[in-house]
Amino acid sequence: MEFLTDYGLFVAKTATAVIALLAAVAGAVALLSRHKKEARDGIRVRKLNDQYEDMALAIKREMVDKEGLKRLKKEQKARHKKRREGGGRERVFVLNFDGDIKASAVSALREEITAFLSVARAGDTVFLRLQSGGGMVHAYGLAASQLMRIRARGFPLTIAVDKIAASGGYMMACVAERILAAPFAIVGSIGVVAQIPNFNRLLKKHDIDLELITAGEYKRTLTLFGENTDKARRKFSEEIADTHELFKQFIRDNRPGVDIEKVATGEHWFGTRARDLNLVDELKTSDDWLLEQSKDKDLYEITYQGKRPFMARLFSGMESLLERATPWGREEPRRFM
Repeated sequence: MEFLTDYGLFVAKTATAVIALLAAVAGAVALLSRHKKEARDGIRVRKLNDQYEDMALAIKREMVDKEGLKRLKKEQKARHKKRREGGGRERVFVLNFDGDIKASAVSALREEITAFLSVARAGDTVFLRLQSGGGMVHAYGLAASQLMRIRARGFPLTIAVDKIAASGGYMMACVAERILAAPFAIVGSIGVVAQIPNFNRLLKKHDIDLELITAGEYKRTLTLFGENTDKARRKFSEEIADTHELFKQFIRDNRPGVDIEKVATGEHWFGTRARDLNLVDELKTSDDWLLEQSKDKDLYEITYQGKRPFMARLFSGMESLLERATPWGREEPRRFM
């Protein structure tokens, strides 16, 4: 009997382990299937009107009885049906740009703008939530050029700055017909900066020679390891000054009401001061603007999702599963610069 008992326990443990393993495999397969769409490049579209209505309904349902809740849901369905049947409401397409020093988000922005232009019709508006402290000249020049595609086809463009649009970020913002800014958003920094360390004296100290061969007088001006000359410094300064002049001219062309010589000093201002300098048009957050527009317009947020690696999709699916399993969710990590 003791042998049979031990054997039964062994079988039970083995079966439990096998079932757990099969459940884990089945769960992983289900998660990958659920997130299959994320494996491909593609555009995601979300209607913000529904999100706002769901938020309002979530609060109202705690303030009314069962009959009142039924009435609220019925009214919501009626509004949805009216919008579907009407089909004539103006549309606002919402984009987002969170810029780093390389303007990496421009790869998604160009796809989102192409998607918008492929379905745009007369009366459509584009709204961009912009956040960037600037970065590489050529990268932000491309980002601004992408926004100019919208203006070139005659569609109104509004840009909102909730936190910062400085340097290259403001180069993008000034393309808009209208710029909104939060009162303490950072705006401006219309200038150009470049710096490079030089290790030439260190190399000489250790008797290390550097051979630098170029064709063309100014193929290389300032260098990391070579000996920089006054002539090279002057040439590099001329290039920086020319870039600054192009930056200023770009703002003149897009915001002719700005006193460019007054603001192109490299300084930045908070939103309230920026409005006085005509760098922005109105003090308002993106949230307020979108909420106002949602009353009589359809809001569609467009997001480009690039292809994600297998493991990233797997862990993303696991996180989603854990969030559904735990009613308190999870705290978003805080980011610092």
